[in-house]
Amino acid sequence: MPEHADTVLALWVIFTWLIDYVGVSPILAITSPEKRCGKTTVISILGNLVCKPILASNISAAALFRTVELWKPTIIIDEADTFIRDSDELRGIINSGHTRPTAYVVRTVGDDHTPKRFSTWGAKAIAIIGTLPDTLHDRAIVIQLRRKLFQEKTEKLRHADPQVFNDLQRKLLRFANDYEKTVSNSHTSFPENIGISDRALDNWEPLLAIAQLAGHAWVEKVYQAATNLSENDKEILPIGTELLKDIEKIFAYKSIIKIHTVDLIHCLCEDEESPWSIYNLRGQDKKITPRQLGKLLSPYQIHSKNIEIAGIQRKGFDKSEFEEAWQRYNVLITPPENAVFTVQPSTFKENYTFEALQNPSTYASVLPSILSVQ
Repeated sequence: MPEHADTVLALWVIFTWLIDYVGVSPILAITSPEKRCGKTTVISILGNLVCKPILASNISAAALFRTVELWKPTIIIDEADTFIRDSDELRGIINSGHTRPTAYVVRTVGDDHTPKRFSTWGAKAIAIIGTLPDTLHDRAIVIQLRRKLFQEKTEKLRHADPQVFNDLQRKLLRFANDYEKTVSNSHTSFPENIGISDRALDNWEPLLAIAQLAGHAWVEKVYQAATNLSENDKEILPIGTELLKDIEKIFAYKSIIKIHTVDLIHCLCEDEESPWSIYNLRGQDKKITPRQLGKLLSPYQIHSKNIEIAGIQRKGFDKSEFEEAWQRYNVLITPPENAVFTVQPSTFKENYTFEALQNPSTYASVLPSILSVQ
């Protein structure tokens, strides 16, 4: 295991006993580059310690939300690399369980197809060879295992005294009963110099709330664990953000303010290991096409136009079109000084509580205000 993994595992186990008193449920991801790195051993230990464990080596989307609704267990999924990447629905349901207010899916049931809401709120651990899909990774605390060296020795789990786990479970239950209100009312925050993303900080907050109960030494352990185990979050970007980052490098390193599309594609594909040199899987030339480039940039309100460079007019881009997107999506190599962007304020003035919005009669008055938001 990497350094600080023991801190994460201990606190995440306690978190499963306090799941009903926190607002964020971070996925615990146990990953490895190859088989025989200890993933199954780790989740077997977890299965002896977490609250109401259900272990599975495969699970469907429908089975997942029905299991959570019925038993409110800690779901521990092994062999996830064999099926989770192929199921958009399953990934969406796991994603929905990250924060308590959105941890629901709606399905029709019975012969009359009555709509029913199912909870997806609960603790989930996933063991997988390789990396998690991006949206799951964003909601996870990741422990990357490595295969042990010949000279590294471990104690076999099957030789452990079962009474050890029984005693620990009783203590965990007592701890949860004693401190549930304290955890529920806690307001945790990380130092500003931690330097990890807001989503990552959300994932670590429940563990920090528990660590605070154990004293300053454990709080420092969480700070160190978050800093070290979340440092790779910056490297895993959505494809659109990765494109913005690579284009920003081209403008910066070449010191240019405009570029033709054909030249931009050439620059993007100079690195043979970049995704852009093999992005066009259906074409004979695998390089990303102008149409594909435009489609990726369109959600960021960036569009090509006629650009004249050295007397040649072709479709291309001005640097100024990218600057706001670079700032918003945090991909700048060097952030601009005194950058100012205007934001149109919402015209939605009403103050409705979450509980009020659960009442269908409320929508008659709320909907006109919502539709007027600019």
